[in-house]
Amino acid sequence: MNLLKTALLLKIVLIVFAVASEKPNVLFIMTDDLNCDLGSYGHPLVKTPNIDRLASQGVLFENAYCNYPVCGPSRASFMTGLYPEQNGVTVLRRLFRNYVPNAVTLSQHFMRNGYTAARVGKIYHYDNPKGVGTDGHDDPASWDTKINPRGRDKDEESKIFSIRPGSFGASLSWLAADGNDEEQTDGKVASESIGLLKQYADADTSFFLAVGFYKPHTPYVAPKKYFDLYDPSDIAVPAIPEGYLNTLPKSAGKTVTAFKNQINLPEETARKAIHAYYSTISFVDAQIGRVLDSLDELGLRDNTIVLFSSDHGYHMGEHGHFQKNTLFENADRVPLILSAPGMKESGKRTQSFAEMIDFYRTLSDLAGLPKPPEYVKGVSLKPVLQNISKAPRLNSFTQLVTGYTLRTRDFRVTMWKEGAPDNYELYDQRNDPEEMVNLAKNPEYRKDLAKLKKQLGKRIVDATARPKGLVFTAPDPKDRGVQKTYE
Repeated sequence: MNLLKTALLLKIVLIVFAVASEKPNVLFIMTDDLNCDLGSYGHPLVKTPNIDRLASQGVLFENAYCNYPVCGPSRASFMTGLYPEQNGVTVLRRLFRNYVPNAVTLSQHFMRNGYTAARVGKIYHYDNPKGVGTDGHDDPASWDTKINPRGRDKDEESKIFSIRPGSFGASLSWLAADGNDEEQTDGKVASESIGLLKQYADADTSFFLAVGFYKPHTPYVAPKKYFDLYDPSDIAVPAIPEGYLNTLPKSAGKTVTAFKNQINLPEETARKAIHAYYSTISFVDAQIGRVLDSLDELGLRDNTIVLFSSDHGYHMGEHGHFQKNTLFENADRVPLILSAPGMKESGKRTQSFAEMIDFYRTLSDLAGLPKPPEYVKGVSLKPVLQNISKAPRLNSFTQLVTGYTLRTRDFRVTMWKEGAPDNYELYDQRNDPEEMVNLAKNPEYRKDLAKLKKQLGKRIVDATARPKGLVFTAPDPKDRGVQKTYE
C-alpha cells in the first residue's frame, strides 16, 4: 500500500513538473518611435527581413494603435493595463507609482505566477539618448533582472549631425557610424538578451523577457552599411498644400508645428533625415533577427509567445511634421505582430482593431495565467490568432492631454478640449487615408459626425473612469514628472 501511495505521489509530482515546464515563455520586443514603414506592412523601400520573417510566423495586425503617442504615457499604459488618465501618466516623465502605487504591472502579473521577468534596455520611459545606460524612469518592482546597455552611439555623440547642434533627443539628428552592430547600444541590447535566453534555456526557466530597443528614436544612428542599403534619390519627401494648416483646429495645428526648427525643412535636409530613419529601422531589424535566431537555436521558439511592437508611430514629413505627439494616423498607428504556440493563423494578416492596452490581457490569456486584476482595461486578442476574422474591437482610441481621437473602419474623428464647438476633425479613410481634408463642417457628413461623436464619448468615459479596486491619487496638473539630469 505504501509503495502504491509513493508511486501515485511520484506520478503527481512528475505531472506538476511537466505542466510547469510547458508554461509558454514570453518574448516582448518593443521598439522606440517606429512607424509602419516596414516591408511586411507594404513599404516599397524599407528593408526589414527579420520583422517580415516574424510576420510569416505570426499574425500581423493592420489596425493596431497606441493609446497615447508619446513615449512615457504610452509605455506606462501598456505596462499597467490602464489608460493614461487612469494611471496619472499624461505627460512624458511622470512615474505611475506616484498615482497608482498598488498597480500590478504586466510583468509583475507573470512574476506572481511563477515566471522570472527581465528587462533589457528601454521598456518604461527613458530620456533618449540622455538616459541610455541608466535605469531611466524604470519601475523596479516590474523585474527580477534589469540590464541597461550603453554603446558607442552614446559615447560618440559629438560625431552626430543635428539640425539643432548639441541636441539629439527631440531634434532631427543622425550618423552613419563606424564599427559593427554589437558596439551600438541596440546591438548590446540584442547581445544581452541572447545571453539571458541561454541562461533560461540551460535552467529550463519560464520567462517573461522584455527586450527594449532604443531605436529608431533620434538620433538616427546605425553602422554605415545600413545607410548603404538605400539610394537617397529613391526617397520621396511628403509635401503639404499651401494653407493646409489653416484648415485644422487650433490644437491640431499646435501638434504639427510644435518643433519650430523642423517646419518647412529644405527638401534635401528632409530627405537625409528620412534616409537616416530608414537606415536605423534596418539596423534595429537586424538586432531583432539576432534575438529571434537565438530563440530558434536554443530550441525555445515552439514554446514562446512573441509580441513585437513600438510605443507609438511617427511622422516623417506627413502633415509637415517630423516626430510623434499628434492625433493623426502617422503617430497613432503602430506595428503589431503576435506569434504564439498552437495558433492557427500563422502568416496571416488581420484587419481587426487592436490597442496597446490590450497587451496585458492578451499575453495573460495566451500564457494561461489567472485573469489580471479587475481594474486592468483592454481585451484579449487571443481569438484573432485562431481566426483572423474575429473582431474583439470595432475601433481604437488614442488621446493626448489636449484631446481624444477614435479610429473606425471608415473614419477618424478627433475632439480637442479647446475651441468648442469648432474643435472637431473628421476624416473619411475610404477616400482620404492621408487625413488631409477635414470634413467636420461638411453638411454631407453631419450624420456620420453625430454618430461618431457618441462613440467617441463612450470611449472617453471608459478611459477616464476611476478603475475599480485600485487606489488612485490624482496628479497635480502642474506635475511635469521627474526632471532628472543623467550623468
